Amino acid sequence: MLPTRRQFLESASLVTAAAVVPDVTSAAPQPSAPGPAAIKPPRLRPGDTIGLIDPAFATWDPVDVEVVAESWAALGFKTKHGAHLLNRRGYFAGEDAQRAADLNAMFADPEVRGVHCVRGGWGCARLLPLIDWQTVASHPKVLLGYSDITALLLSIHAKTGVLTCHRPVGASHWNPFNVGYVKRVLIDAEAVTFENLRETGDNLTIVENRVQTITPGMARGRLLGGNLTVLSAMVGSPYLPAWDDCILFVEDVEEAPYRIDRMFTQLHLSGILGKARAVIFGTCSDCKPGEGFGSLTLTDVLNDHVKPLGVPAWQGAMIGHVPKQFTLPVGLQVEVDATAGTIRMLEPAVA
Repeated sequence: MLPTRRQFLESASLVTAAAVVPDVTSAAPQPSAPGPAAIKPPRLRPGDTIGLIDPAFATWDPVDVEVVAESWAALGFKTKHGAHLLNRRGYFAGEDAQRAADLNAMFADPEVRGVHCVRGGWGCARLLPLIDWQTVASHPKVLLGYSDITALLLSIHAKTGVLTCHRPVGASHWNPFNVGYVKRVLIDAEAVTFENLRETGDNLTIVENRVQTITPGMARGRLLGGNLTVLSAMVGSPYLPAWDDCILFVEDVEEAPYRIDRMFTQLHLSGILGKARAVIFGTCSDCKPGEGFGSLTLTDVLNDHVKPLGVPAWQGAMIGHVPKQFTLPVGLQVEVDATAGTIRMLEPAVA
């Protein structure tokens, strides 16, 4: 009896897979083509103007923008709204071309000294083919945001060399912890050491913001990363930097462990994980395995993917969808200590 079409295809696919799939666990990562030289944006000074844009989701309530503007004013800064800041198309803050136009206009505007994204969500990756990279490179400015803004932080550094800044979006918390790092990193131009708060509160020991060392040790390299979902979705595109000898940091929110597993597998298969000198996993808010049994935990996933690398690594850095966050310069040379859970800037991030 001749095999059915389905039986033939299944057997053929198995033979093909066995013949062409490489052993990625033992394959050495290939070096990447070097990107442009790092460019430090000018430091922020009181009296400067900060451009406010929404490159992803729409801002539903204008009061959110007012809070951002008033918060910058409390620090001594003026703000300028993007022309399409309060536009809306479905869940986006206007059409892709409009959101990209606001980003390009802020970098081209000589009055604007920094650009702060009001919200994240989803949509920044759709703008990448529309960005005027030459204008961004010619007018380096501090770009602030996190979560979906990861697509802009990484692509701008990759395409232009300009250092960007992973920190809360405008609609996030303006507490003393977050504001303190903005002052130290972007206004005072300090080379700071980031370390978790060590507060016990009403407990006998530290419960929140605990450092969980995966592999002890110290390493130096270029700080690169951001939201794991956004980063993994960009793999294979021309908008990511070279990862050789990087310090990789990632965070996420509301992702089941199997999804984190899938995304780390993608970073492994693409060679990104194998190029890291150290790995920092921040927070993963609401990333529980769910009810019942049968799921790996987040710790299991990190032990599967990060521990075998043998490089310094830890979990629990104050990076991610949490009220208190570091202000991390993407693209800057840093030194990390996976036992202490620290990230030390080796030089200022702004000129």
